[in-house]
Amino acid sequence: MEKTGETKPWEWGDPLELNTPETLKKIAAKGPEGLSHEDLVIDLAEYTASMSTVVLLDCSHSMILYGEDRFTPAKKVALALAHLIRTQYPGDRVRFVLFHDTAEEIPLAKLPLAQVGPYHTNTKAGLELARTLLRKMGGEMKQIILITDGKPSALTLPSGEIYKNAWGLDPLILAETLKEATLARREGIPIHTFMLAREPELLAFVKKLSQITRGKAYLTSPRNIGKYLLLDFLNKKVRAN
Repeated sequence: MEKTGETKPWEWGDPLELNTPETLKKIAAKGPEGLSHEDLVIDLAEYTASMSTVVLLDCSHSMILYGEDRFTPAKKVALALAHLIRTQYPGDRVRFVLFHDTAEEIPLAKLPLAQVGPYHTNTKAGLELARTLLRKMGGEMKQIILITDGKPSALTLPSGEIYKNAWGLDPLILAETLKEATLARREGIPIHTFMLAREPELLAFVKKLSQITRGKAYLTSPRNIGKYLLLDFLNKKVRAN
């Protein structure tokens, strides 16, 4: 709650943020016996809810495969988002995670230097780290923004070994990744996905992800990431933007 400096008579439903000096003036003028709820004076305030965001950036090998650089546009979007939040929404917080065979947080200052490697796509590790960071960040609202061009193809086993399967939607990898989505839903964290490819298996995975967390999915391209299709899997609608 941020006070605006203005006051008003209290009405039913208003928060009882009493302005003590003004209320005491009413009491002094009318006496305690003549008081009613209309004599209570409250401070006007604006409620500001902070948003905590973790941006997950896919830096697997497919992001530069077939001669198309998908990673550089993805980084530009992440950097633009950071600038927007810092300048327009100073109460909000944003952090960045790169995911590949595993996942790690990257400071904003180092994000422009990040590179794609010969990696698979461990989406589960990225989502797990994002949930951990959001718990530490706090905030009234939380969200995960996932920027990717491929289905999950890697998984960290309990032994620490990286299990990889780039062929199709591996049932084990898919199940473990969707478990993370279920945990995010329980924690009130929607996952909004920007897809940089139209691969059927990616679409199928993102559809499940969106349905579980009630997040949104956007289909775009590296050449014009500002133009996208909103794939509303919940309402079965497609909207162009």
